[in-house]
Amino acid sequence: MTIVLIICAAMLSVAAVCVVVRMTIGPTILDRAVALDVFVAIGICALAIEAALNRHTFTLPILLVLTLLGFVGSVSVARFTRGSDDIEADRT
Repeated sequence: MTIVLIICAAMLSVAAVCVVVRMTIGPTILDRAVALDVFVAIGICALAIEAALNRHTFTLPILLVLTLLGFVGSVSVARFTRGSDDIEADRT
């Protein structure tokens, strides 16, 4: 069980570092928004692993709120950005 937990923590850590790098160098606002949504999903996975490890349900409302926050954030960014946020389209 400990080996599985270490592997899951390592995978989530590597994913979080990659997402932070993507948020930092993302050329468009949509890249950054998707990276933030993935970062929220990584946090949800980490909380779910913690809840499964400790065998409690106290974090389920937190997981539900984070899920709704990620969905509403993504929809809001998609709704209020311009029609085209492509770098190549801006050059022409």
